[in-house]
Amino acid sequence: MEFELWWLLGIPVFFGLGWIAARVDIRQLVSESRTLPRGYFKGLNFLLNEQPDKAIDAFIEIVKLDPETADMHFALGNLFRRRGETERAIRVHQNLLARPDLPQEQKEHAEYELGMDYLKAGLLDRAEETFNRLTGSQYAVQARRALLEIFQREKEWPRAIEAALGLQEAGAGSRQKEVAQFYCELAQDALVHLHPEQALPLLEKSLQVDRTNVRATMLVGDAQLAQGDVEGALLSWRRVEQQSVPHVALVAQRLMDGYRKVGRPQEGVNLLKSYLEQASSIDLIEVVFKAVLELDGVEAAKQLVSAELRRTPTLLGLDKLLEARMMDAPAALVSELSMVKNLVHGYTQKLARYQCSHCGFKARQFYWQCPGCSRWETYPPRRTEELNVMN
Repeated sequence: MEFELWWLLGIPVFFGLGWIAARVDIRQLVSESRTLPRGYFKGLNFLLNEQPDKAIDAFIEIVKLDPETADMHFALGNLFRRRGETERAIRVHQNLLARPDLPQEQKEHAEYELGMDYLKAGLLDRAEETFNRLTGSQYAVQARRALLEIFQREKEWPRAIEAALGLQEAGAGSRQKEVAQFYCELAQDALVHLHPEQALPLLEKSLQVDRTNVRATMLVGDAQLAQGDVEGALLSWRRVEQQSVPHVALVAQRLMDGYRKVGRPQEGVNLLKSYLEQASSIDLIEVVFKAVLELDGVEAAKQLVSAELRRTPTLLGLDKLLEARMMDAPAALVSELSMVKNLVHGYTQKLARYQCSHCGFKARQFYWQCPGCSRWETYPPRRTEELNVMN
């Protein structure tokens, strides 16, 4: 391609056009910024400096001067809700919705914010009614998420299943684990009311949704035991190993009790010992220790705990070893060992907790749903000290 001299003349022209465009944009930006109230920048500055109280005062002044400013109403309502002043947040968003000239897009936005106000205030019926009105709007996905939270709070598990599947179909991510847990909740309720025959089909659905659901497998065994099928329950509980070896600690006591019922306690001890070799766990040691003590005596129990302590040195393991040592210690040493054990035990009470991997909420018992953040399956089946040793 031949070079044309006039191309050089076009370069200054392009630069000039770019300069003019930039000047126009800057003038427009300056013009728009001048139309904003001074309080807007004050409020924004307070927000950036984490002073929400002063930011609210600044935004209130703007709303007084210009009641038609919808964006200021949204900012003010969100600040009220964040501070826990849900009644004031509700009034702000209700006032917005009462405006006949509010565009549809902003009306849906105000409706969504009002629903969040109701949810934060614990007015679940009103929140549900509000979010149901948004299922066909631009906030449909957010509304379904909020409805799912409401159904879980109210323990309306069939509706929670429907909402979760709706979110999944809308492309809002997989909800398989949650749906499987909702079926488990229904099955658990059936077992509490002594209806194992109703629980089993629900648990089958749970495992169809999520084959790795340990809780469903455990509950299948519980339902079979409730029907008198001990051998079937043992087979179900043993399947937990195939899903997650660390979770066998949660079924260890069930397994040991089951093997005692069928008259094969030694088989149960041997099985749990094999699990212990694969995944050491304080909860598992506790069950095996008591079983070995019952079947094989104090010396065998001491050797078991001592070997596990060498393999996984923890204060929880030391506490158990001291307990074993005290069983056949000379009378002169029992008081000293007891003093040391009490001291160690005091520390282990702080360490013998499960901890949510999402929010860090600690609890003495294992939860499938975290009481802190309400997420499912965020608790590892090991105590906090064991996790620290592993890391």
